Amino acid sequence: MRIMKMLLVGMAMFGMVASAAAQEAKAYKEGPVTQISYIRVKPGQMDAYMKYLGGDYKKLMEANIKAGLVVRYGIYSMRARTPNQPNLMLTVTTANYAALDKVDERDAISAKIMGNAEARAKAAVARDTMRELIGSELVQEMILK
Repeated sequence: MRIMKMLLVGMAMFGMVASAAAQEAKAYKEGPVTQISYIRVKPGQMDAYMKYLGGDYKKLMEANIKAGLVVRYGIYSMRARTPNQPNLMLTVTTANYAALDKVDERDAISAKIMGNAEARAKAAVARDTMRELIGSELVQEMILK
């Protein structure tokens, strides 16, 4: 019985410590998640690629924003120091990591704007004549309190 009381007291003390630790505020909160795509536009193709981005890509991004799947998107030029480095960066920001799981919703919007899977595959091949995807990454904003 004495061991049981000591065990209960210990558990209660652990609970108080855990509760106090949980109540201790972090100095930040996790913010939006941004997917960054690093693109190298091929020589002589910048105008054609920007025209594509201003057409179907913009329609797709605006529809995703309207549907609440995307918070914002951006297109940034970069100075490539070597021929293998990107000269354009595309960003797509979502509210959090969970928003990235809404694949079916994004696919439905994409199909509505760009056509069926076959049409989207053909468009991807056409884009590759204008640019090369160098790489991509996901980053999350850390917002200080």
